[in-house]
Amino acid sequence: RAAASSAGAPEEGPPGGTAGTGEGMRAAAGLSRLLLRLPGAAERGRGSCREQPPSRLLQPWLAGCRGFGGLMAQYSTEQRGRLHSPDYRLYFKNSKGKYISPFHDIPLFTGPNEVKEIDAKRMKLSESEVVLNMIVEVPRWTNAKMEIATKEPLNPIKQDVKEGKLRYVANIFPHKGYIWNYGAFPQTWEDPHHKDDNTECYGDNDPIDVCEIGSQVRSPGEVVQVKVLGLLGLIDEGESDWKIIAIGVDDPESQKIHDIDDVRKFKPGYLEATVDWFKVYKVPDGKPENRFAFNGKFKDKVNLRGVFLFCVLLKVHLDYLDSNYSGWRRGKEL
Repeated sequence: RAAASSAGAPEEGPPGGTAGTGEGMRAAAGLSRLLLRLPGAAERGRGSCREQPPSRLLQPWLAGCRGFGGLMAQYSTEQRGRLHSPDYRLYFKNSKGKYISPFHDIPLFTGPNEVKEIDAKRMKLSESEVVLNMIVEVPRWTNAKMEIATKEPLNPIKQDVKEGKLRYVANIFPHKGYIWNYGAFPQTWEDPHHKDDNTECYGDNDPIDVCEIGSQVRSPGEVVQVKVLGLLGLIDEGESDWKIIAIGVDDPESQKIHDIDDVRKFKPGYLEATVDWFKVYKVPDGKPENRFAFNGKFKDKVNLRGVFLFCVLLKVHLDYLDSNYSGWRRGKEL
């Protein structure tokens, strides 16, 4: 893949860029070092490669453009090809109309000015809550398996193809399609060469996944600021595949939902349905049921003062930064 804004990830790492410097790029040796590096990692994430223009121009065969109002006015999307076809691609642009990579150029951590743009009446955050940017790949109640194309220039959203056929998830009774707004955190990467101590499996070589549980049905390519509530340790076909449970800070329900216990209180049955869905969603394709770390129990962000959950997030962010920096330093054309 080409550097920063122009491509996907090589086998040994995610799409390259010039993210950060050597200091802070190494995986922490211990828990205290991870926590101490959180502010620095956040700052590097905001400025890693956001201003870099793409190195290749796209041919103008667009089918339509879409912008997001309010906070998301700084990003827009451009559709090319027909939806539910192998040619479908959803490209991203910044506020200046330049093509960007949602994987590289949209920061994981939100800046203070971005948070302030949201109506204060619709967002009440405590000091323990961290706001991150989520990229919506699949709107709730839809079946097409859309994903960021990490191996293509500019990393557009496309529909996954397997054995020449477009992929759709089955309806898992009594649900229709995905039961949340499903997407990913930018500038994160689950390292396929690292064996996780909790799952005892290697990463799936993709950005970390997010299940946004708010009341709104989001749009493909929408960039949503979310607060993290907890996580589920999925082992999908033998690979670590963490699922972060989050809610948009602009969602009306976010005022009363702040952690996993609140999800149980205000959305009874939702977490149980989530475990069941991930356990069997590949069974209709003839595959075995998936397994989970922690016996399928959710890790609440407030457990151990949120240390475990945010260390998982920081680890996948540092892995992303470290791989990008190492590739740039070696002079590779990623």
